[in-house]
Amino acid sequence: MAGHLIVMSVDAMVFEDLEILKHCKNTARLLKNGALIERMHTIYPSLTHPVHVTCMTGCYPDKTGVYSNEHFVLGELNPPWYNSLSDVKTETIFHAAKKAGLTTAACRWPVTANGDDVIDYLVPEIMDADLDGDLQSVYARLGSGRIIEDIVKPNLSMLDGNKRPQYDAFEIKCAADIIKKYKPNLLFTHPGLVDHTRHETGLFNDQVTDALYTVDNWLGELFRAAEEAGIADDTDFVMMADHGHLSVCRVLCPNVFLAEEGLIRTSEDGSLFSWDAYIKTSGLSGMVYLRDPSDCALSARIEAFLRKLAADQIYGIGEVLNREEAATRYHLAGEFSFVVESDGYTAFCDDWRRPVLREQNPKDYRYGMSTHGHMPEKGPQPTFLAMGPDFLKGAVLEKGEIVNVAPTFAKVLGLTLPYADGKPFTELLQR
Repeated sequence: MAGHLIVMSVDAMVFEDLEILKHCKNTARLLKNGALIERMHTIYPSLTHPVHVTCMTGCYPDKTGVYSNEHFVLGELNPPWYNSLSDVKTETIFHAAKKAGLTTAACRWPVTANGDDVIDYLVPEIMDADLDGDLQSVYARLGSGRIIEDIVKPNLSMLDGNKRPQYDAFEIKCAADIIKKYKPNLLFTHPGLVDHTRHETGLFNDQVTDALYTVDNWLGELFRAAEEAGIADDTDFVMMADHGHLSVCRVLCPNVFLAEEGLIRTSEDGSLFSWDAYIKTSGLSGMVYLRDPSDCALSARIEAFLRKLAADQIYGIGEVLNREEAATRYHLAGEFSFVVESDGYTAFCDDWRRPVLREQNPKDYRYGMSTHGHMPEKGPQPTFLAMGPDFLKGAVLEKGEIVNVAPTFAKVLGLTLPYADGKPFTELLQR
């Protein structure tokens, strides 16, 4: 059993990317000496923050309580994100490690902010809304105070707000410094450059290729840090991803249709003042909230209306799931009553005011040239590579469930996750 586990989650890296990465020095090392799951079936909706919660709990969204990137705030087009560890309703691998006396670190891993009571070395995910003071104080407030002076502060000059690739380069540098100085038993880090580039430029292109080369260099930094720390031979390395992307050709506002049906009511200036139903969108899907979910007549009316929109095949909605269908098919449950899935090429915007169609905006993940949030069986799939004392060299699985990732991490560290829905990938392990 290895004494250390280093996990780099490359946001939106898909199996097809390995055609490029297999020619890159560091990823090629993983492919040659490790195990591979070609395509991972992620959760629904396929969104960064809910998926990363699943990857540290082994639980589906109906247990974790994190089923969207953003909280539902009626009429708020840019609501706050789920990002605090306290948002998670189940115990995480960090809690299990703490109980077992292991040391842990997280560098920009989603939904770990303010989690320094169980994460020893925490460089938190900083959302744009958090940038309300000098950076050092922001990181001290949301992260681990014990590493502000020796890890975070020396690297802050690398940052330009939350711009990439600077943000990711800072994160990887902090992770490498933590490995060299503190040698944690578990470290999670999450560069978002590939996802960011796909949102801005599309699914496959030269810019994405360049981003993949950069990610491979970051993987090399983590390898070198472990070698300098003298723990490389006692470390399992994982390079994985959370979700894929689908190409998008238009952005549409489904709440406009609810407003024109009289389900959202506005004042003369267009502001929302009363409602019966509202769609909180998430890129290629949306969750439909009802003012009174116990009103059976209203619920039936909304469901019939949404299914008509889907049947007409012109409103961007490809499928409608009611509460029971979402729970049964995807272990997805929350305060919403329905889920609407995109037709596969339409992204959704929250706005309830015309125009119905909006320009694509690569600066917002929901409205980029490609995006996600869609049903996990669609499109290119995320991939998973692992190398180290606990993983079988040359083991390959064609498919795997992402809910099994956290139990696998727990097993190689000698931990248990009693509430997990998933099971370890024993086919990839030495024992």
